[in-house]
Amino acid sequence: MKTFYCTTCKHRVFFENVSCMHCGARLAFLPDRNSIGALKEVSDGGYALQANGTSASYRLCQNAIDHANCSWAVPTADPDPYCRACRLNETIPDLSNDTAKDAWLRLERAKRWLLCNLLSLKLPLPDRLDADNRLLRFSFLADTDEQQVFTGQSDGLITINIAEADDPFREKIRNQLGETYRTLLGHFRHEIGHYYWDQLIANSQLLSPFRREFGDERQDYEQALKRHYAQGAHDWQTRYVSAYASMHPWEDWAETWAHYLHIVDTLETARACDLVVAEKPERGQKQAVRAAAVHLGDFDEMISAWIPFTIALNSLNRSMGLNDAYPFVLSECAIAKLRFVHGVVHGESHSNASCDTSQTGERGESASAQTGAAQNS
Repeated sequence: MKTFYCTTCKHRVFFENVSCMHCGARLAFLPDRNSIGALKEVSDGGYALQANGTSASYRLCQNAIDHANCSWAVPTADPDPYCRACRLNETIPDLSNDTAKDAWLRLERAKRWLLCNLLSLKLPLPDRLDADNRLLRFSFLADTDEQQVFTGQSDGLITINIAEADDPFREKIRNQLGETYRTLLGHFRHEIGHYYWDQLIANSQLLSPFRREFGDERQDYEQALKRHYAQGAHDWQTRYVSAYASMHPWEDWAETWAHYLHIVDTLETARACDLVVAEKPERGQKQAVRAAAVHLGDFDEMISAWIPFTIALNSLNRSMGLNDAYPFVLSECAIAKLRFVHGVVHGESHSNASCDTSQTGERGESASAQTGAAQNS
């Protein structure tokens, strides 16, 4: 996440802040500007952006007014009462249930972080006001006696089981499935990967390059799912970013997409903090890798910086008695797939595949999938 500053006093603020801790100004994220602005109330429900050289006006998202569960604002000219993040909700939990409401608060925070990432990458993000049929929607549901909710994506609808917002539950499932990483944000990043496969790969000129890199997605998904949970993943480390990625090409893509977002966002945060890590090659002098110098549009620069930064990040976590923040080792084949995702995001050509998938024919989903009842989980 990039660095944000209060537009009134210029002190640093954070993405979820709704007020400046220095000057007390009302803050909101402004998706039309991809920035945080200080707002001054000028009428009943109307706010003016406090920034030099602008007369922009906004109102708070309806979820901020009704539930104190949004930090985004809506331009006054936009007729939708909900911000670009909240209007994507198709179903939310029963807010009369305190446990469900707390889960919803956590889910919305993770979703807003995801959407800010996507806006920064300038990826298509159609909302309910879009005339296109390719709408993105979210459904946050709880298990009932009659029906179990499966996390997944189908035709642009991303469903998340709200139990995933409970840390003990999520840790229990992580251990049961033998996963090294399982977070709410990871779920969102994985499932949005399925959405963008439908939007950017399917029925496009990228489909053939995708199949060369990830394999043929036309293989039976349900059979691949059953095989994965019956037999497990074997020798996946040389070809995939995670064990689950070895299950099916759709899952390989979604897992790789999620890891790409992990990398870009973490490096952007490191750049914002002007972090520098020392790297000592096997031979030669110690070298400093400065995040601020990394061009995130250059894949080679990005991946070269990522490795020393993850070593430092994991070492810091271990110093605090925590699990590794990034418990993965990227093989050459996994890096080749990440390069493919980078090219899709930045509109680059894919004339040559660099990871031969002819030996296995398998593909994979993300560490976030625990079921496969939806089209993609």
